[in-house]
Amino acid sequence: MDFLPENETPKKKKGFNSYWLFAILIIGLLATQFLSLNFQTKPTSEDEFFGRFLPNNDVAKIAIVNKEAVEVYIKAESLKTKKEFSDIKQTKLGTPNKGPHYSFEIVSIETFKQRFDEEQKKYTDRKSIPYTIEYRKGILDIVGWLLPILLLVGVWMFLMRRATGGMGGGGGQIFNIGKSKANLYDKDTKVNVTFDDVAGLDEAKEEVKEVVDFLKNPKKYTALGAKIPKGVLLVGPPGTGKTLLAKAMAGEAQVPFFSISGSDFVEMFVGVGASRVRDLFKQAREKAPCIIFIDEIDAVGRARGKNMMQSNDERESTLNQLLVEMDGFSGDKGIIMLAATNRPDVLDSALLRPGRFDRQISIDKPDQKGREQIFRVHLKKLTQIGPDVSPEKLASLTPGFAGAEIANVCNEAALIAARKEKTQVEISDFNDAIDRSIGGLEKKNKIISPQEKEIIAYHEAGHAVCGWYLEHAHPLLKVTIIPRGIAALGYAQYLPKEQYLYRTEQLMDEICMTLGGRAAEEITFNKISTGAQNDLQRITQLSYAMVTVYGMNEKVGNVSFYDPQNENVFTKPYSDDTAKVIDEEVRKLIELAYKRTLQLLTEKREELDKIAKALLDKEILFKSDLEDIIGKRAFDEEAPAVAIEID
Repeated sequence: MDFLPENETPKKKKGFNSYWLFAILIIGLLATQFLSLNFQTKPTSEDEFFGRFLPNNDVAKIAIVNKEAVEVYIKAESLKTKKEFSDIKQTKLGTPNKGPHYSFEIVSIETFKQRFDEEQKKYTDRKSIPYTIEYRKGILDIVGWLLPILLLVGVWMFLMRRATGGMGGGGGQIFNIGKSKANLYDKDTKVNVTFDDVAGLDEAKEEVKEVVDFLKNPKKYTALGAKIPKGVLLVGPPGTGKTLLAKAMAGEAQVPFFSISGSDFVEMFVGVGASRVRDLFKQAREKAPCIIFIDEIDAVGRARGKNMMQSNDERESTLNQLLVEMDGFSGDKGIIMLAATNRPDVLDSALLRPGRFDRQISIDKPDQKGREQIFRVHLKKLTQIGPDVSPEKLASLTPGFAGAEIANVCNEAALIAARKEKTQVEISDFNDAIDRSIGGLEKKNKIISPQEKEIIAYHEAGHAVCGWYLEHAHPLLKVTIIPRGIAALGYAQYLPKEQYLYRTEQLMDEICMTLGGRAAEEITFNKISTGAQNDLQRITQLSYAMVTVYGMNEKVGNVSFYDPQNENVFTKPYSDDTAKVIDEEVRKLIELAYKRTLQLLTEKREELDKIAKALLDKEILFKSDLEDIIGKRAFDEEAPAVAIEID
């Protein structure tokens, strides 16, 4: 989650942009060029010059400009006496027009001069008309020469300003590349999140409250010789509230709070990550007492590689600098590290030792009580709630949900109620939102043939019967054959116990229940379909875990080959013979579970048919419906939780 303050920082006023100077200069040069033109100079032709102006003795002088044009100056006497020149006596501004009065282009200066001399010889009674040869550079010529230089200078200034962070440039500037990208939240940019907004994390809140209290009242601890932990690591699955807890800590601490993501240290340039770490801690020392929060620290804190294939020099140098900085300052300076990750197993061991991250706070998915607290927080944001909605009921329907998922369910329920044009959010809307969160969007228009629909009904009925009659399997909460999501043609929602330890017989019953769909197809149609793909994937993973991780196989023995830091390595920590034994034992385990499932469904064939037909009729069955059809479940307990199966 992005860590952004509720109150945005005031925008800085933009200063004068120097690039307007270049625009003003160019516009001025062009304006000067156009204003300097004499609009009373009329165009004429070479033939008119030699046929009218010269014979009538009207020409005072001429000027040959740049060997390509001739400017003609008319005598003042002719301008006064002859009507044909009356329109060029004055300029538009009312001043006398001193010329040039006419202009025309020539093809060759030599040809023009030769003809001009020959024509003048005809008039022996006159003085020769003087002419000059001029070479001029106009404003446009100067601009054409100067403009490329100005453009180069402008581009160079633009790049330099971007490189040094000017003009509101981002964090990728050349000279700022080694600077920290951390966001600072202090008294000017407060975070409007407090511990009251964090629900379902009572133990974790107590831990971080102690850190906040130390920053507010350090003498209470130092008087007894106590030292506050230098680092606190928040560990837990995605969506459980790690970043939210950090936000609350920033809102409660009332000290400068630096927030940065682990990926912000990583850059393509060598040494940049280490430089940013140094700059971050330099800023933190200047602001101490303060808190530094690194979100997703596994992006930079992964275990350093043991071979060339795994090593990453830039990331490792960044990690080394982080280790040095964390252990390089004393606790009395009041700098506390706070980090979050959902992969603590891949972090470097040096990062987790005392003196760096002294405390690891586990933030797991909330239990029944925690979910109730989270629902109370999010239900307050819904203005109109139906009388049948209660946090206790919603918590019982959503075991296994993380805080982010609960927030999404509440929002989705409000959207569904608004879509149905209701005035309040009812429990049915929450049920629809939970279904959508579990299985995806309902595909009402998806066309399924009657034969496929029957296969799906028996498949889901097989799961339901196994969950109903196996002691350690999960009892059914709801089963449906309505298509949802991308590929889910039906799904079943179960109510297992919330527990952390599983025995072998519990895992075996879960495998049997998962195979119930495939077994029901084989018993009913004497054929199998592709509908069990997700089921087979789950039982394969669980079976291999039982044999290779949990040591639940007699032949393989009490060994575990799980190594989280080398999970992407192709070489396995066992021989080919052992691999062969593992494969054989996994196949035996699955085969044994499948035969057991076939036997159970054969014995309960009548119940299987009843549930399948009810599904074909109603498309959705709840626990109460199953109790009416096949009787109450013998192994029901009072405190259920939830598990989901999607086919």
